[in-house]
Amino acid sequence: MKIDASPARAQAILAAMKAIAGGELSQADRACIVAAGLYLFGSKEPPELAHLPEMTPQRLVDALRGSTLGNDACRCLTVMALVDGRLDTVKIERVVAFAEALHIHPDYVGELAQAASGDLQGALAHMVRDNMESVTGKPWAGGDMLAWMLPYRQQPDAPLAARFRALEALPQNSFGRAWIEHFNRNGYPVPGEADALNAVFSVPHDSTHVISGYDTSPRGEILTSTFTAGMHPNHPISGHVLPVIFSWHLGVEINAVAMSAQGQLDPEEIWRAWARGSQAKVDVFAPGWDFWAWAPRELDGLRREYYS
Repeated sequence: MKIDASPARAQAILAAMKAIAGGELSQADRACIVAAGLYLFGSKEPPELAHLPEMTPQRLVDALRGSTLGNDACRCLTVMALVDGRLDTVKIERVVAFAEALHIHPDYVGELAQAASGDLQGALAHMVRDNMESVTGKPWAGGDMLAWMLPYRQQPDAPLAARFRALEALPQNSFGRAWIEHFNRNGYPVPGEADALNAVFSVPHDSTHVISGYDTSPRGEILTSTFTAGMHPNHPISGHVLPVIFSWHLGVEINAVAMSAQGQLDPEEIWRAWARGSQAKVDVFAPGWDFWAWAPRELDGLRREYYS
């Protein structure tokens, strides 16, 4: 999500982010706004926060008039509201006010407002739906998400597992070898083994870990999913960014697979991860992406091609 905006419009969005924080900015608030200026808008110098103009919803509407930046702005404001690790109803009400003024009504703003109003489980259910639709590329009919994520408990697939384990025979510098070593290093079962995650999810997700270089710590999981949001256009916020922020920064356990932690959002690196993902030439979550065609290829060369 590198945003192509004039300096004046970029400044207006950054000022709106500052308005979401309100009052005295925390260290995380400051880092978040500065990083957005540098990584999303490509500023050559860090924005001077004290010089950002006071921003209201109508002023943002006026500043963005004639552009298509409304949704980009709302995405920035949504993340900004959660940077301090709390469901702050006042901040979220400000996000809603900006979205309404811009006539933007995306799922992610609705889910944020729903969670802040007290219907956390309803908001999480919407995020799960959006995540499933984003990952599978088709409408999610509902049902037992945990059973979908762990299909091999009921029906292990030994030939599939053996095919993944055979990646250990590939050259040391290959993508496939890096992928299986990522699994071995973390003690993960591979798809097909009893406790493994569904290959439909784990193959592209863990490939994103390998390509991006982000680890599997809570911080790394936020950055990996944010990178995914920049790369994959299907429900990027509601299906990827919000769930990991709720899981790994707000401490909300969405399900037993996702687990949870608090305070793990890196307010600077999150925007860099987003910008990196938006520069990717290949979407590994896209239908038709072929993991097995990538597996024997040299990893460094693949990364160069991926970003060239």
